[in-house]
Parts: sequence; structure tokens; C-alpha cells
Amino acid sequence: MYEKVLVPLDGSALAECVLPHVENIVRSGGVRDVVFIRVTEPSYMPTRYAEIGLTEADVKRIEAESEAAARRYLDELVGRVKYGKVNVKAEVLTGKAADSLADYAVKNKVDLIIIATHGRSGISRWVWGSVADRILHSSRVPILMVRPPGCEPKVYIPERK
Repeated sequence: MYEKVLVPLDGSALAECVLPHVENIVRSGGVRDVVFIRVTEPSYMPTRYAEIGLTEADVKRIEAESEAAARRYLDELVGRVKYGKVNVKAEVLTGKAADSLADYAVKNKVDLIIIATHGRSGISRWVWGSVADRILHSSRVPILMVRPPGCEPKVYIPERK
């Protein structure tokens, strides 16, 4: 059913909680490709570099270091996972995370996206945002959202009297 699976990661242990789910889906058969992706965001304040003491060269160096760190992380992860004959690859994208991932999924004919979610709600989601939520609302590809242990939503339920 799912031949190409996209797994967005941000380098955190929380994001990696999806790995057992990926493995189970791979073992169920039919998966040919698993693509691990990390998105780095470019600087969006080029007119403010001088104000904070950075040159354009500094910003380009920082962005290059961020991309290199993302590549190292994904290469190490790909070396750790074993999915038999399934083709496993890593991609580093640059841009807004949710948009980049949704675009990649469509352009590369991804069948399933598996992503972790913090399970934030209310003001916390509004303040911090949610890449998983934005992907859910912008993607045309099925999505499996995994809430890691310990990330239960904080829902107020009034006591009955």
C-alpha cells in the first residue's frame, strides 16, 4: 500500500520516536523507499545583519554549517537503521519546514508521511507553532502523526459536583 515513506526529523529524540513505527510499516511489506528529511531554514532578515553584527558572509557560513550538521545527523541515522532491501536515503532541504516537506511529498510521489507531534494545544500551539499541524493541513499525502510518550495533551476537564 505504501511504497515511498517520508520521515521528517529535526534531530531530537522526540522526533525519532517515529522510528519504531517506520520499522513496523516497512516490515508489513510493500515499502520500497524510506526518505529521512531534515529541513534547515535560511535567514529571513538580510536587512538586519549589520544591526546584530553579522556580515552576509557570516550568515552564509552559519547556514552552511547548519546544512552540514543536518547532513551529518541524517547520515548517522541512515547508518543506524536497517530495513532489509528497502532503499533508505537522506535529504536536507532548505526553506520553511512545513511548506518544503509538503512540496517534496507531492513532487516525489510520497505515499505516506510519518511525523512526531508534541501534542500542544491552545496558546502553546499558537506561540510555538506546529510543523506537524501545518503539514497535516497543507499536505495531500496521508500522514501518520505519532505522539511520543510523555507528551500527553493538557486538556482541562472540570470536576463534576
